[in-house]
Amino acid sequence: MKFGIITERKSPPDKRVVFSPEELAELRNNYPQAEIKVEASEIRVFTDAEYTAKGFEVSTDMSDCDVLIGVKEVPVDDLIPQKKYIFFSHTIKKQPHNQKLLQAIIDKEIDLYDHETFVDADGKRLIGFGKYAGNVGAYNCIRALGVKYELFNLPKAETLHDKSMLIARLKKQVLPPVKIVLTGFGKVGMGAKEMLDGMKIKEVSVENYFSKNYTEPVYVHIDVEHYNRRKDGKPFDKNEFYHDPSGYESDFARFSKESDIFIAGHFYGNNAPVILSADMLKAADNRIKIVADISCDINGPVACTLRSSTIAEPFYGYHPSEGVEVDVHHPASIVVMAVDNLPCELPKDASEGFGRMFLDHIIPAFFNNDKDGVLSRSQITDNGRLTERFSYLKDYITEKENVPHI
Repeated sequence: MKFGIITERKSPPDKRVVFSPEELAELRNNYPQAEIKVEASEIRVFTDAEYTAKGFEVSTDMSDCDVLIGVKEVPVDDLIPQKKYIFFSHTIKKQPHNQKLLQAIIDKEIDLYDHETFVDADGKRLIGFGKYAGNVGAYNCIRALGVKYELFNLPKAETLHDKSMLIARLKKQVLPPVKIVLTGFGKVGMGAKEMLDGMKIKEVSVENYFSKNYTEPVYVHIDVEHYNRRKDGKPFDKNEFYHDPSGYESDFARFSKESDIFIAGHFYGNNAPVILSADMLKAADNRIKIVADISCDINGPVACTLRSSTIAEPFYGYHPSEGVEVDVHHPASIVVMAVDNLPCELPKDASEGFGRMFLDHIIPAFFNNDKDGVLSRSQITDNGRLTERFSYLKDYITEKENVPHI
């Protein structure tokens, strides 16, 4: 089996790659029967020369590879027919902008596996960039504070080499005694927490967050039971909430009255209550002035997230009384950071961390006959047809006719 590590072609450019040179060498050492080829790239965080130095062939022709592995969507014109591809396709939610991509994959009889659909037997994701989104999101949050109040000027995260440099820059800043509320205990939330802890910002309990006054910056890390409540007043039931949240409503107003900054690192499930509503934001006692929406669900649980922002222009203002976008420096504005591709700003750390997960959880399936079903659960298309698991996408594309489904 021959693996090809492809270059990223989506615009804006993405410097990430699934395997660093060292990790690719580890793959070769662990599975000597595997052949490996690297596509030449001028944008990748690791240079062609670094892969060549490890003994890998670097080429512009990947047509002899069996499995082609990338990060972001592959442009339709660059898809090689009848290959196996692994990348984030962003198609499983029937995203309109990638309908043509999935149709092309069907038409070219490509077997598509998606990083997002690599899950274990319990449906838990095996790999992802969430931690690094949390890292950069928290950094950008503090950067937004500096911009809003003209306290300091932090460089863009993408100009710094790695996470340790981000933390080093953050630690140099003198912060006022702000109160920060962080949601989420998944990879995103824990990635944000890692940065706050790296800055030595004090973590406090929910009880103390409300009852004490502080002369230093502090943060509270909260989970779903802290910012949701049952409509009937009965005790919160976490299992019930995850199964059917329709009987619950947001209890986040108590935090919006007490917090200067909100870092949103939560997972937002279907039918879950809005967390930070427009009414909370325009309330006279709302205190929040910075919202770092790392989860970035448009028209979702955070009312001021009107759109995603970009690495080039990460911040925009939200006017709470009017519910519209305004300039960041408007006197009434709440600053919103809603970049939807944050890990791109930390390409080295993100690539190395992702590669580690891919080596541990995905690569073995190619050599153990997929005994744990990792590949079969992930596979979206097979020889021009949707697999049974993803048959719900049939109204999203037109399948090929008379193609044997293996």
